[in-house]
Amino acid sequence: MTSSLRLAVDEFDEAIDQVFDLLRGRQWVDYIFYWASALGDHGLLWTILATLKALRPGKLSERSAIRAVVATGTQSVVVNLGLKSIFRRHRPPNDNDHPLHVRVPMTSSFPSGHATAAFCAANLLAEGDNLWLLYYSLATVVALSRIHVRMHHASDVLGGIAIGLLLGRIARKVAPLAPLSSTIK
Repeated sequence: MTSSLRLAVDEFDEAIDQVFDLLRGRQWVDYIFYWASALGDHGLLWTILATLKALRPGKLSERSAIRAVVATGTQSVVVNLGLKSIFRRHRPPNDNDHPLHVRVPMTSSFPSGHATAAFCAANLLAEGDNLWLLYYSLATVVALSRIHVRMHHASDVLGGIAIGLLLGRIARKVAPLAPLSSTIK
């Protein structure tokens, strides 16, 4: 990354962090973001939502849920063992105590695995579902939580969102909900 681009990214991250500083320390905001961050750990929230979706009536609900869980697990390997090892970005400095417990990952800061998993899962769970806004809203809260709890820079989260959406689209192409044989008549 060129020094001018790195400077622009650092300035962007600092500006967004200052906005979150206005929210940090407010008990109800901390509670929402810390819980969202914890539920995003290891794809827990997305597994719960996929399980609930699989229990809903309809042939495609179970297939959609399985696809989302498999794709989210696969993206975790790609991001955590692949991309993060390439970028090796340091996490934001965090010299203050957290008001609530937060797990501190050992991996690189870029891209945010929580944001990647959230938007990959939301992309897949939302397909053809009238609850699409719920999935994307929860993905947004989980992604933003990583900035709030100071585990990621804003640019890490944006990168994670973009990668998650891309991986979700790829999964849609690789494993479409409608069987290919039913579309050819």
